[in-house]
Amino acid sequence: MSLKDKIGEDIKTAMKAKDKIRLETVRSIKKVLLEKEVELRDKGKDSLSPDDEVQILVQQAKQRRDSIEQYLKANRPDLAEKEEAELAVIETYLPEQMSDEELSEVLDQIIAQVGASSPKDMGKVMGVVMKDLKGKADGKKIQELVKTKLAE
Repeated sequence: MSLKDKIGEDIKTAMKAKDKIRLETVRSIKKVLLEKEVELRDKGKDSLSPDDEVQILVQQAKQRRDSIEQYLKANRPDLAEKEEAELAVIETYLPEQMSDEELSEVLDQIIAQVGASSPKDMGKVMGVVMKDLKGKADGKKIQELVKTKLAE
């Protein structure tokens, strides 16, 4: 089942369950997917690839994390709570997130593979890492770990 079909089913389920947050979130995901699909039609493609779908979901999750951070800084826990609920829904569609240990192992392998030895090589490492781990770990967390590992 494609992501688009799954989202369609989830909209129906959320409507029947009267789950307002889930319904709003899933509808917003569907909206973004449709907008991206329309953009692609202009470029000659007729549908999103699974990688494109994951990238869109990653962007949506990142937006929610950023909003949570901003709302907490502004002392608005009510709004942060809503964003956290939406983030939880979005994460159900993302690939399973890697644990810190798994992430660390993969980063060690990639750093060795690329031959990185100093913080100056961060760009080389991040390019490979983000391509390999798309959607499987938070970009900020990856960046911090790479920075730490290259500084050692």
